[in-house]
Amino acid sequence: MSVLALAQLMVLLDATVINIALPRAQMDLHFSSGNRQWIVTAYALSFGSLLLLGGRLSDLWGRRTALYVGLAGFALASALGGAANSFTMLVTARAIQGAFGALLAPAALAALTVTFHEPKERAKAFAIYGAIGGSGAAIGLLLGGALTQWASWRWCLYINLVFAIVAVIGVALFVEGGRTEHRTRLDALGTVLASGGLFFVVYAFGHAVTSSWTDPLTWGSLSLGTVLLVIFVFWQARSKHPLLPLRVVTNRTRAGSFVALLLTSMSVYAVFLLLSYYLEETLGYSPLRAGFAFLPIVIAITLSASFASARLLAVTGPRPLVPTGMVLSMMGMVLFTRLSPLPDYAGHVLPGLIVLGLGLGLVFAPAFASATAAVEPRDAGAASAMVNTSQQIGGSLGTAILNTIAVTVTTRALEHPGTNDATVTSATIHGFSVAFWWAAGFFGAGALISFLLLESGNPTAAGELAPAG
Repeated sequence: MSVLALAQLMVLLDATVINIALPRAQMDLHFSSGNRQWIVTAYALSFGSLLLLGGRLSDLWGRRTALYVGLAGFALASALGGAANSFTMLVTARAIQGAFGALLAPAALAALTVTFHEPKERAKAFAIYGAIGGSGAAIGLLLGGALTQWASWRWCLYINLVFAIVAVIGVALFVEGGRTEHRTRLDALGTVLASGGLFFVVYAFGHAVTSSWTDPLTWGSLSLGTVLLVIFVFWQARSKHPLLPLRVVTNRTRAGSFVALLLTSMSVYAVFLLLSYYLEETLGYSPLRAGFAFLPIVIAITLSASFASARLLAVTGPRPLVPTGMVLSMMGMVLFTRLSPLPDYAGHVLPGLIVLGLGLGLVFAPAFASATAAVEPRDAGAASAMVNTSQQIGGSLGTAILNTIAVTVTTRALEHPGTNDATVTSATIHGFSVAFWWAAGFFGAGALISFLLLESGNPTAAGELAPAG
C-alpha cells in the first residue's frame, strides 16, 4: 500500500510542484513569460493523451513490469529536467515525465485494485489512496514552495529520484506481476485515435487558458479531438482487442464514479490555482507561506478519508458517501465566495479549506474504489486509466473554464473609468467569487448525478456491477 501510494504521489506532485518554482526557473534559464506555460502544458499533454495506452500496457505487461518501467523512466526524466540548461531541455524532460507518468498512475491503481479484495481491507486501502488523490495537488504546492525557497527549483524535479528509488525497492519486495492470462494484442488504431483525441482535447483546454475560447486553434483542436474520440468509441465496439473495452464503462456505478471524479477535478484543480493567485498576489504571501496555507485541506482530506470512508465504505457502498461529499465540497466553495482583500486567512480562507477537505475525503476514496470494483483482472489497467483520464480531463477543463470566468468578470469590472489599485483588487476578488460559485455548481451537479447513478451496498460483494441505464 505504501509503495503504490508513493508511486501515485509522485505523479500527482509533479502536476503542481513545479508551478511555484517557475519564476526561479525562468530567471535561471532565461525564457520568456509567454513560454512559461509550456513547462506545465508539456506534462499535461503527454500524461493526458497516453493514459489509456499506459493502462492497457499495464494489463499486457503486468503490474510489476509497468511499475518498474514507469518509475525508472519518470526518475530519469526528472533527473534530466533538474539538470536542464535550456528551456527546450526542461520542456522535453517534462513531456517525458508525463509519458512515463501515464504508465505509472494506472499501473499503481490497477495493482491496488487486484491486491485488496476483502471489503474492509479494500476500504482502508482506497481511503489512503483517495486521501493522496485529493490532497496531492496541495502537497505539491507545499513541497514546491519549501524546495524552491530552501534549496533550488531544480530539487522540485530531483526529489523524484528519492521517491523512485524507495518505490522500486518496494515494488521488488511487495508487488505481484499481475500479467493477464489472455493472449491479446495492442489495439494500434485505437491507440492512435485515443491518444490523438485526448491530446487535442487537453491542448484545447490549455490553449483556452492562455488565449481565449474563441481562438480558432482552441475550438479547432477541441473539435478535432472530439471527433477522434467519437470514432475511437465506435472502433472499440468493433475491435477484437480494444484499448478500452466498453464493458469497463457501461455500468451504472463505474459510470457514476467517472463522472464524479471528472466534476470534482474540474473544481479542485481550478480552486488551487485561484487560491494560489489570491494568497500570493492579493494577500502578498511568499511561495512557501502560500504552500503552508493549503496544509489544513490536506489534514481535512486525510481525516475524512481515513475515518469516514475507511469505516463506512465497506458497509454502505459509495452512494451515501459521494453525494454527501459533493454537498460538503459545494458548501466549501460557497465559503470561498466570501474572500476579502483584508488579510484575514482564519476568517475567509481556513473555513472553506476545512469544509472542502472533509467533502473531498468522502468523494475520492469511494469513487476510486467503485470505479475499479468488480472489474476483471485483465481490465484493471484500463479501468484505472479511465479513473486517471477523468481526473486529467476534469482538471484541464475546470482550469480553463473557471480561469476564463474569473478573468472575464474581472476585465468587465475594470472597464469603468477611475480604476485604481483598490478597484483592481476588488474586481479581481469579484472574478474569483463568481468562479467559485460556478465551482459550487459543478459540485451540486455532481451530487445529483452520483446519487442517481451510484449504488448502495458493498460493490464487490455482488460480482459484476449493473449495466448503465
